Amino acid sequence: MKALARISLPLLVLALLIVACVPSAATAPQAPAETYDLLPAATAALPPMAAAPESAKAADVNSAPAGALPADSVTVQTGAEALTGAQIGRMVIKNAEVRLLVKDTDTAVDRALQAIGDVDGYVVSSRVWYQMTDGVNYKYATLTIGVPASQFENALRRLRAIALKVLDENASGQDVSSEFVDLQSQLTNLQATRDRIRSFLADAKTVDESLRINQELSNIEAQIEQVQGRMKFLSNRSAFSTITLTLEPDIPPATPTPTETWNPGKAFNTASQSIVIIYQKIIELLIWILVVLLPLLIPPALIVWLIYKLVTRKK
Repeated sequence: MKALARISLPLLVLALLIVACVPSAATAPQAPAETYDLLPAATAALPPMAAAPESAKAADVNSAPAGALPADSVTVQTGAEALTGAQIGRMVIKNAEVRLLVKDTDTAVDRALQAIGDVDGYVVSSRVWYQMTDGVNYKYATLTIGVPASQFENALRRLRAIALKVLDENASGQDVSSEFVDLQSQLTNLQATRDRIRSFLADAKTVDESLRINQELSNIEAQIEQVQGRMKFLSNRSAFSTITLTLEPDIPPATPTPTETWNPGKAFNTASQSIVIIYQKIIELLIWILVVLLPLLIPPALIVWLIYKLVTRKK
């Protein structure tokens, strides 16, 4: 009997772990993230988010041998019974990207900060840079803003009010309600399994059994922490929305060069100046010939003349 008890206790622990890690039939599979247009221009994709930890991995245990307790002998309350999507309400992660044309970037930044403060928002990050246009340095700025989800639309209206023109606006939302309910279901199962494993510690007969039960308990508690971390992330992320605001200065258009009309007098003057320049170049060429080439040609010409004279005298 003692040998049978030693074998049955670990097998019972393994059976509980398997039941906790298998999704309950009452829990609906997690639906893919739904995207809603929050504004007429809401077409942009969501900015990248931090990857969620895998929270519902099964515990690393060996398959139960023959003789283990059947899974249906253990009763565990499912998350779907404890919490439903209607009870937690809609959890939507909202994001927006807005580009505004402003008269003065510095003034617009100050007004944007004021508008953010009015809705209890905060600046996550900011960037300022300059760009040369027509020989003038113009200032640009980008602000990443966090605002309460309930003030999301209000914050967008306040930011639009500081612009000369809204160049671009994209808003999007990701519904994570189903994922949150599924995580709650997993958490309930894991917590129930943890409580039962703890109760087995008192029945452990040997040190080896106690160590094995503690190891499985540690695995379950690690999974519970992962699920709770993901749930906290979703709650915080849906409570605050993110707005990426880009401010671009109003650059005046370049002054067009006026087209000249036909002027006969100006054409005559230009032609006269061209003739004068041509004659000047011809005279300069003759001077170069007389000054440079003539001295060089005189010696060869004298030699040729002397040879010619000698040849004619002999004849």
